[in-house]
Amino acid sequence: MKKNLFLLGLLVCSMTAVAQTEKAEKPESWYFKLGGSYFNQTASTEFPTVGGHDAMDRTYVGGKLVSEKSVTGSFGQGFRTGITAGYRFSTRIGFELGVNYYTSNDKKMAQTTSDVPITPAGVYSFKSVGQITAFDVAPAVVMFLGEHKGFEPYTKVGVLVPIHGDLEITSDAYAPIAFSPTGTPTAFGNVHSVDKVKPNPTIGFTAALGTTYKLTSHLSAFAELEYRNFTVHGKTKETTEFTVNGQDALATRTTAQIHTNYRDGLDVNSNNAATNPNGVNKDKPMDELSSYVGISGLGLTLGIKYSL
Repeated sequence: MKKNLFLLGLLVCSMTAVAQTEKAEKPESWYFKLGGSYFNQTASTEFPTVGGHDAMDRTYVGGKLVSEKSVTGSFGQGFRTGITAGYRFSTRIGFELGVNYYTSNDKKMAQTTSDVPITPAGVYSFKSVGQITAFDVAPAVVMFLGEHKGFEPYTKVGVLVPIHGDLEITSDAYAPIAFSPTGTPTAFGNVHSVDKVKPNPTIGFTAALGTTYKLTSHLSAFAELEYRNFTVHGKTKETTEFTVNGQDALATRTTAQIHTNYRDGLDVNSNNAATNPNGVNKDKPMDELSSYVGISGLGLTLGIKYSL
Protein backbone atom coordinates (compact mmCIF):
# COMPACT_ATOMS: atom_id res chain seq x y z
CA MET A 1 0.00 0.00 0.00
CA LYS A 2 2.80 2.43 0.95
CA LYS A 3 4.57 1.54 -2.32
CA ASN A 4 1.45 2.34 -4.33
CA LEU A 5 0.99 5.66 -2.51
CA PHE A 6 4.63 6.49 -3.16
CA LEU A 7 4.25 5.77 -6.89
CA LEU A 8 1.03 7.80 -7.05
CA GLY A 9 2.75 10.71 -5.36
CA LEU A 10 5.70 10.45 -7.73
CA LEU A 11 3.34 10.42 -10.73
CA VAL A 12 1.49 13.51 -9.48
CA CYS A 13 4.77 15.33 -8.91
CA SER A 14 6.00 14.36 -12.36
CA MET A 15 2.79 15.56 -14.04
CA THR A 16 2.98 18.83 -12.12
CA ALA A 17 6.61 19.31 -13.16
CA VAL A 18 5.78 18.59 -16.82
CA ALA A 19 2.83 21.00 -16.74
CA GLN A 20 4.98 23.72 -15.19
CA THR A 21 7.72 23.11 -17.77
CA GLU A 22 5.25 23.25 -20.68
CA LYS A 23 3.75 26.44 -19.29
CA ALA A 24 7.20 27.97 -18.91
CA GLU A 25 8.26 26.89 -22.39
CA LYS A 26 4.98 27.63 -24.14
CA PRO A 27 5.85 29.19 -27.51
CA GLU A 28 3.99 31.96 -29.32
CA SER A 29 0.35 30.97 -29.72
CA TRP A 30 -0.40 32.07 -33.29
CA TYR A 31 1.54 31.25 -36.44
CA PHE A 32 1.09 31.42 -40.21
CA LYS A 33 2.47 29.19 -42.98
CA LEU A 34 2.86 29.76 -46.71
CA GLY A 35 3.85 26.78 -48.85
CA GLY A 36 3.81 25.00 -52.17
CA SER A 37 3.35 21.28 -52.82
CA TYR A 38 3.72 18.67 -55.50
CA PHE A 39 1.69 15.45 -55.26
CA ASN A 40 2.00 12.09 -56.96
CA GLN A 41 -1.06 9.86 -57.32
CA THR A 42 -1.19 6.89 -54.97
CA ALA A 43 -4.16 4.94 -56.35
CA SER A 44 -5.58 4.41 -59.83
CA THR A 45 -9.19 3.70 -60.71
CA GLU A 46 -10.98 3.41 -64.03
CA PHE A 47 -12.20 6.78 -65.24
CA PRO A 48 -15.93 7.34 -65.84
CA THR A 49 -17.61 7.42 -69.24
CA VAL A 50 -16.79 10.58 -71.23
CA GLY A 51 -19.39 11.79 -73.73
CA GLY A 52 -20.75 8.28 -74.14
CA HIS A 53 -17.27 6.80 -74.60
CA ASP A 54 -15.99 4.18 -72.16
CA ALA A 55 -12.68 4.77 -70.39
CA MET A 56 -10.74 2.75 -72.97
CA ASP A 57 -7.73 3.26 -75.22
CA ARG A 58 -8.57 1.52 -78.51
CA THR A 59 -6.72 1.24 -81.82
CA TYR A 60 -8.34 0.32 -85.15
CA VAL A 61 -6.50 -0.64 -88.32
CA GLY A 62 -8.43 -1.06 -91.53
CA GLY A 63 -11.65 -0.71 -89.59
CA LYS A 64 -10.78 -3.60 -87.25
CA LEU A 65 -10.00 -3.37 -83.55
CA VAL A 66 -6.38 -4.45 -82.99
CA SER A 67 -5.81 -3.40 -79.37
CA GLU A 68 -7.59 -2.01 -76.35
CA LYS A 69 -6.88 -1.37 -72.67
CA SER A 70 -8.64 0.31 -69.79
CA VAL A 71 -7.70 3.90 -69.02
CA THR A 72 -7.06 4.26 -65.30
CA GLY A 73 -5.59 6.91 -63.07
CA SER A 74 -6.24 9.53 -60.44
CA PHE A 75 -6.35 13.31 -60.41
CA GLY A 76 -4.19 13.22 -57.29
CA GLN A 77 -1.06 14.22 -59.22
CA GLY A 78 -0.46 17.95 -59.45
CA PHE A 79 0.55 21.20 -57.78
CA ARG A 80 -0.90 22.99 -54.75
CA THR A 81 -0.29 26.33 -53.07
CA GLY A 82 -1.76 27.32 -49.73
CA ILE A 83 -1.75 29.52 -46.67
CA THR A 84 -2.39 28.22 -43.16
CA ALA A 85 -3.22 29.82 -39.83
CA GLY A 86 -2.32 27.87 -36.69
CA TYR A 87 -2.78 28.14 -32.95
CA ARG A 88 -0.79 26.26 -30.29
CA PHE A 89 -2.76 25.38 -27.19
CA SER A 90 0.40 24.05 -25.54
CA THR A 91 3.90 22.93 -26.47
CA ARG A 92 2.41 19.67 -27.76
CA ILE A 93 -1.04 20.34 -29.21
CA GLY A 94 -2.21 22.82 -31.83
CA PHE A 95 -4.85 23.43 -34.49
CA GLU A 96 -4.44 24.55 -38.10
CA LEU A 97 -6.81 25.80 -40.78
CA GLY A 98 -5.43 25.84 -44.30
CA VAL A 99 -6.82 27.32 -47.52
CA ASN A 100 -5.37 25.72 -50.66
CA TYR A 101 -5.57 25.97 -54.43
CA TYR A 102 -4.91 22.74 -56.32
CA THR A 103 -4.33 22.09 -60.03
CA SER A 104 -4.03 18.51 -61.21
CA ASN A 105 -1.93 17.29 -64.11
CA ASP A 106 -3.76 16.54 -67.34
CA LYS A 107 -5.03 12.96 -67.45
CA LYS A 108 -6.13 11.02 -70.51
CA MET A 109 -9.64 9.70 -69.84
CA ALA A 110 -10.51 7.98 -73.16
CA GLN A 111 -8.99 7.62 -76.61
CA THR A 112 -9.67 5.92 -79.93
CA THR A 113 -7.16 5.89 -82.79
CA SER A 114 -8.22 4.82 -86.28
CA ASP A 115 -6.36 4.87 -89.61
CA VAL A 116 -9.60 5.50 -91.51
CA PRO A 117 -11.99 8.43 -90.95
CA ILE A 118 -14.78 6.16 -89.81
CA THR A 119 -14.96 2.37 -89.49
CA PRO A 120 -17.86 0.24 -90.72
CA ALA A 121 -19.00 0.17 -87.10
CA GLY A 122 -19.10 3.99 -86.99
CA VAL A 123 -15.94 4.42 -84.91
CA TYR A 124 -13.80 7.55 -85.40
CA SER A 125 -10.64 8.97 -83.80
CA PHE A 126 -10.91 11.08 -80.65
CA LYS A 127 -9.12 11.86 -77.38
CA SER A 128 -10.49 13.22 -74.09
CA VAL A 129 -8.25 14.76 -71.42
CA GLY A 130 -9.34 15.89 -67.94
CA GLN A 131 -7.96 18.33 -65.38
CA ILE A 132 -9.22 19.27 -61.92
CA THR A 133 -8.81 22.68 -60.29
CA ALA A 134 -10.14 23.30 -56.79
CA PHE A 135 -10.04 25.47 -53.69
CA ASP A 136 -10.32 23.63 -50.37
CA VAL A 137 -10.20 24.31 -46.65
CA ALA A 138 -8.27 21.89 -44.46
CA PRO A 139 -8.77 21.93 -40.66
CA ALA A 140 -6.31 19.69 -38.78
CA VAL A 141 -5.12 18.80 -35.28
CA VAL A 142 -1.34 19.07 -34.83
CA MET A 143 0.91 17.25 -32.35
CA PHE A 144 4.35 18.79 -31.85
CA LEU A 145 7.06 16.31 -30.89
CA GLY A 146 9.58 18.63 -29.26
CA GLU A 147 12.35 20.93 -30.47
CA HIS A 148 15.99 19.85 -30.79
CA LYS A 149 18.78 21.94 -32.30
CA GLY A 150 16.32 24.14 -34.17
CA PHE A 151 14.28 21.25 -35.60
CA GLU A 152 10.74 20.61 -34.34
CA PRO A 153 9.03 17.59 -35.91
CA TYR A 154 5.24 17.26 -35.81
CA THR A 155 2.36 15.18 -37.09
CA LYS A 156 -1.14 16.24 -38.05
CA VAL A 157 -4.43 14.70 -39.14
CA GLY A 158 -7.46 16.45 -40.56
CA VAL A 159 -10.09 16.68 -43.25
CA LEU A 160 -10.31 18.31 -46.68
CA VAL A 161 -13.45 20.19 -47.69
CA PRO A 162 -13.52 21.39 -51.33
CA ILE A 163 -15.35 24.73 -51.56
CA HIS A 164 -15.03 25.50 -55.27
CA GLY A 165 -13.71 23.83 -58.38
CA ASP A 166 -14.51 21.64 -61.36
CA LEU A 167 -13.33 18.87 -63.65
CA GLU A 168 -12.62 20.25 -67.12
CA ILE A 169 -12.71 17.67 -69.93
CA THR A 170 -11.25 18.66 -73.29
CA SER A 171 -12.12 16.42 -76.24
CA ASP A 172 -10.76 16.52 -79.79
CA ALA A 173 -12.00 14.31 -82.59
CA TYR A 174 -11.87 13.87 -86.35
CA ALA A 175 -15.51 13.00 -86.74
CA PRO A 176 -18.49 13.14 -89.11
CA ILE A 177 -19.92 16.68 -89.38
CA ALA A 178 -22.51 16.15 -92.13
CA PHE A 179 -24.84 13.27 -92.98
CA SER A 180 -27.00 12.13 -95.89
CA PRO A 181 -30.78 11.68 -95.44
CA THR A 182 -30.10 8.03 -94.68
CA GLY A 183 -27.60 8.90 -91.93
CA THR A 184 -24.43 8.10 -93.87
CA PRO A 185 -21.54 10.52 -93.12
CA THR A 186 -20.84 12.81 -96.06
CA ALA A 187 -18.15 15.05 -94.53
CA PHE A 188 -15.60 14.91 -91.74
CA GLY A 189 -13.98 17.63 -89.68
CA ASN A 190 -12.03 18.53 -86.56
CA VAL A 191 -14.41 18.79 -83.61
CA HIS A 192 -13.24 20.39 -80.35
CA SER A 193 -15.26 20.60 -77.13
CA VAL A 194 -14.75 21.57 -73.49
CA ASP A 195 -17.05 20.24 -70.77
CA LYS A 196 -17.02 21.39 -67.14
CA VAL A 197 -18.27 19.03 -64.44
CA LYS A 198 -19.41 20.60 -61.17
CA PRO A 199 -19.15 18.36 -58.08
CA ASN A 200 -21.48 17.52 -55.23
CA PRO A 201 -20.27 18.46 -51.72
CA THR A 202 -17.69 15.99 -50.43
CA ILE A 203 -15.13 15.55 -47.69
CA GLY A 204 -11.70 13.89 -47.63
CA PHE A 205 -8.95 12.81 -45.25
CA THR A 206 -5.41 14.10 -44.83
CA ALA A 207 -2.43 13.16 -42.66
CA ALA A 208 1.06 14.64 -42.59
CA LEU A 209 4.49 14.25 -41.00
CA GLY A 210 6.66 17.35 -41.00
CA THR A 211 9.30 19.43 -39.32
CA THR A 212 10.20 23.08 -38.92
CA TYR A 213 13.68 24.53 -38.69
CA LYS A 214 14.07 27.80 -36.81
CA LEU A 215 15.76 30.54 -38.86
CA THR A 216 15.10 33.46 -36.50
CA SER A 217 13.04 33.98 -33.36
CA HIS A 218 9.90 34.39 -35.49
CA LEU A 219 10.73 32.77 -38.84
CA SER A 220 11.10 29.07 -39.64
CA ALA A 221 11.32 26.90 -42.75
CA PHE A 222 9.12 23.80 -42.88
CA ALA A 223 8.73 20.61 -44.88
CA GLU A 224 5.80 18.17 -44.82
CA LEU A 225 5.16 14.76 -46.31
CA GLU A 226 1.38 14.57 -46.73
CA TYR A 227 -1.10 11.90 -47.76
CA ARG A 228 -4.63 12.81 -48.80
CA ASN A 229 -7.56 10.86 -50.17
CA PHE A 230 -11.04 11.81 -51.35
CA THR A 231 -13.38 11.29 -54.28
CA VAL A 232 -15.42 13.77 -56.28
CA HIS A 233 -19.01 12.97 -57.21
CA GLY A 234 -20.33 14.76 -60.33
CA LYS A 235 -23.45 16.93 -60.02
CA THR A 236 -23.83 18.69 -63.38
CA LYS A 237 -21.95 19.02 -66.66
CA GLU A 238 -21.99 21.90 -69.14
CA THR A 239 -20.36 22.25 -72.56
CA THR A 240 -18.64 25.64 -72.58
CA GLU A 241 -16.84 25.33 -75.94
CA PHE A 242 -17.77 23.54 -79.16
CA THR A 243 -16.02 24.24 -82.45
CA VAL A 244 -15.99 22.57 -85.87
CA ASN A 245 -12.89 23.16 -87.99
CA GLY A 246 -12.01 26.05 -85.68
CA GLN A 247 -15.40 27.79 -86.02
CA ASP A 248 -17.69 28.32 -83.02
CA ALA A 249 -20.65 25.95 -83.30
CA LEU A 250 -21.97 25.96 -79.73
CA ALA A 251 -25.21 27.61 -80.87
CA THR A 252 -25.97 24.54 -83.02
CA ARG A 253 -26.09 22.29 -79.96
CA THR A 254 -29.35 21.52 -78.17
CA THR A 255 -29.96 21.96 -74.44
CA ALA A 256 -29.69 18.18 -74.00
CA GLN A 257 -26.30 18.20 -75.76
CA ILE A 258 -24.95 21.11 -73.68
CA HIS A 259 -26.32 20.39 -70.20
CA THR A 260 -26.28 17.18 -68.13
CA ASN A 261 -27.67 16.36 -64.70
CA TYR A 262 -26.06 13.40 -62.96
CA ARG A 263 -28.43 10.98 -61.21
CA ASP A 264 -28.00 8.00 -58.89
CA GLY A 265 -30.33 6.00 -61.15
CA LEU A 266 -32.23 6.23 -64.45
CA ASP A 267 -35.80 5.15 -65.18
CA VAL A 268 -38.57 5.68 -67.75
CA ASN A 269 -38.99 9.30 -66.62
CA SER A 270 -35.30 10.18 -67.07
CA ASN A 271 -34.27 12.28 -70.05
CA ASN A 272 -32.14 9.51 -71.49
CA ALA A 273 -32.82 7.40 -74.57
CA ALA A 274 -31.56 4.24 -72.87
CA THR A 275 -34.50 4.14 -70.42
CA ASN A 276 -37.14 6.59 -71.65
CA PRO A 277 -39.44 5.06 -74.31
CA ASN A 278 -40.09 8.56 -75.69
CA GLY A 279 -36.41 9.20 -76.27
CA VAL A 280 -34.59 12.41 -75.36
CA ASN A 281 -36.29 15.79 -75.00
CA LYS A 282 -33.70 18.02 -76.69
CA ASP A 283 -35.01 21.10 -74.87
CA LYS A 284 -34.17 19.73 -71.41
CA PRO A 285 -30.85 18.72 -69.81
CA MET A 286 -29.77 15.14 -70.34
CA ASP A 287 -29.91 12.75 -67.37
CA GLU A 288 -26.89 10.50 -66.93
CA LEU A 289 -25.66 8.15 -64.22
CA SER A 290 -23.45 9.67 -61.53
CA SER A 291 -19.70 9.34 -61.92
CA TYR A 292 -16.81 9.51 -59.48
CA VAL A 293 -13.14 10.42 -59.84
CA GLY A 294 -10.40 9.94 -57.26
CA ILE A 295 -7.96 12.56 -55.95
CA SER A 296 -5.62 10.51 -53.79
CA GLY A 297 -1.96 11.47 -53.59
CA LEU A 298 1.28 11.65 -51.60
CA GLY A 299 2.98 15.02 -51.69
CA LEU A 300 5.87 17.10 -50.40
CA THR A 301 5.21 20.63 -49.15
CA LEU A 302 7.96 23.23 -48.64
CA GLY A 303 7.41 26.66 -47.18
CA ILE A 304 7.92 29.37 -44.58
CA LYS A 305 6.34 29.67 -41.12
CA TYR A 306 5.99 32.95 -39.25
CA SER A 307 5.23 32.86 -35.50
CA LEU A 308 3.80 35.89 -33.67
